[in-house]
Amino acid sequence: MRLTLYTDFSLRVLMYLSTKEVGELSTIQEISDRYDISKNHLTKVVHELGKMDLVETVRGRGGGIRLNVKPEDINVGELVRKTEDDFYLVECFKTDGNQCILSSVCRLKGVLHEALAAYFAVLDKYTIADLVVNKEELAAILLDKPL
Repeated sequence: MRLTLYTDFSLRVLMYLSTKEVGELSTIQEISDRYDISKNHLTKVVHELGKMDLVETVRGRGGGIRLNVKPEDINVGELVRKTEDDFYLVECFKTDGNQCILSSVCRLKGVLHEALAAYFAVLDKYTIADLVVNKEELAAILLDKPL
């Protein structure tokens, strides 16, 4: 299973914002610069995170973004489900357009469903807070703060 860049960026934005002080604003440009990724891509990601009520956007001079919920309330598995649009590991997972002639008797589909469930079972055990438990070390890298 491979995550899209969209999900990767979503996780990284939330981790970045979690290293900041509560209520402290960041800018998309700042995050883009630190991760060396496209500001345009991040703008789309942040927009969607805002629609999910995970980040708050403050418009105008001195504006920016910040977490809208506590990091411990953002489940990684739930976020991945919301940001990924394709969990069709094989053709037979699709409800329409399945051309596989083995679908009616194939056991692979069941095995792969079990594997996908296990994948999400692991992700569901973690929150963004778990990913930033080493907040000081992350901040030293992301925010250029000394340890």
